[in-house]
Amino acid sequence: MKFGVVIFPGSNCDMDMVYVLEKIMQQDVVKLWHKDTDLQEVDFIILPGGFSYGDYLRSGAIAKFSPIMHEIIAFANAGGYVMGICNGFQILTESGLLPGALLHNTSHRFICKNTYLQAINRNTLVTNKYSETAVKIPIAHGEGRYFADEATLKSLIDNDQILFKYSDEYGNITHEANPNGSLSNIAGVCNRERNVFGMMPHPERASDGELNNQDGRLLFDSILNEVVI
Repeated sequence: MKFGVVIFPGSNCDMDMVYVLEKIMQQDVVKLWHKDTDLQEVDFIILPGGFSYGDYLRSGAIAKFSPIMHEIIAFANAGGYVMGICNGFQILTESGLLPGALLHNTSHRFICKNTYLQAINRNTLVTNKYSETAVKIPIAHGEGRYFADEATLKSLIDNDQILFKYSDEYGNITHEANPNGSLSNIAGVCNRERNVFGMMPHPERASDGELNNQDGRLLFDSILNEVVI
């Protein structure tokens, strides 16, 4: 599979993602600059974490106007696979490719720590290798509180679009396990068509054995799973 990793001014997790895809997962990877309009025939596009355009206005609010986003929106609308991690998730919600919004953490502080996740929908391209066991994945964000209005939340639930929820290490989804005040502990969602995905935690930071945590590899293993559910 050929992956494209988009680089915006302020991206700081782009090379982490390239490293995991290229060196650990042994995949073909190209770097896509935000001013590019050629997606180089990639199969899967990833918008990495960071602080695109310094997170001015709102996180992702300026990046959605980058020239490459016009191409990515068209790619996604045609059924192409797109995933946003952290700031990438924020860009996808700002661009309208994913429902909801990412607001300031309830603590109004930047949070950088390990969290536990429970995969809620294990029937997508990015979650088909998960089980009921909670996984440990780090977060690093100041605006990670997922929010959606009542109608949108109902639609997410009815259409099984919630990918991940914050949990404790045993998989219990509790208020205490919610690090940022996200609605219903939501940590990741997909679109109705299940080809656009977003999550706030960083699986690329938990995919190398040198870090003593490879829980993040499940996401990449799911994408590369030969049996796509």
